[in-house]
Amino acid sequence: MPLPSRFAALALVHEWTASESLRKHMLSVECAMRAYATRLGEDVELWGITGLVHDFDYERYPNASLAADVEHPAEGVRVLRAAGWPEELCEAVLGHAEYTGVPRVSLLAKALFAVDELTGLITASALVKPSRAVADVDVAGVRKKMKDKAFARGVNRDDIIQGAAALDVPLDEHIGIVLQAMQADALLLGLAGLAPPPSTPPAGDA
Repeated sequence: MPLPSRFAALALVHEWTASESLRKHMLSVECAMRAYATRLGEDVELWGITGLVHDFDYERYPNASLAADVEHPAEGVRVLRAAGWPEELCEAVLGHAEYTGVPRVSLLAKALFAVDELTGLITASALVKPSRAVADVDVAGVRKKMKDKAFARGVNRDDIIQGAAALDVPLDEHIGIVLQAMQADALLLGLAGLAPPPSTPPAGDA
């Protein structure tokens, strides 16, 4: 079976995921994966769709016990494999969770692991800005937030560092690639910032 279309992938995400924040996370990972695929000369559609669906089963199967072969992401991959989705994509989705024990062999799998947690940290960094705009986030700010263990506690900093190393990309450069991708798609990701207040005409102009 050929790679399903982005329309089909997005439909799957919407069917399985009601949470708007989780949908936005998957869109963020998609845009980061497309940026990396372009940079590395890889299949942009395959990489983007892999990012888009990587967490589609998380809401139904959150896997609090971190089981390797049930719930997220194993359950989602069973669904994808049954539907004939590409094995390279399925292996990458399995590999983005350390607890599955699935090695990240392909560049696709390494990239997915590298950008996953980072998109969450960048999103959190944007949402604490007064503007709530990712345009106001910079690499230095993200590095500072990485050091603040109380900030965005759910984000695994080690995954970000190890992911960049596996891609052989310096950490600041890695952050910059993902940040620029998210800034380019800010409106889609809900990170374009607050609307400016309506202007009020001076008194007497009526």
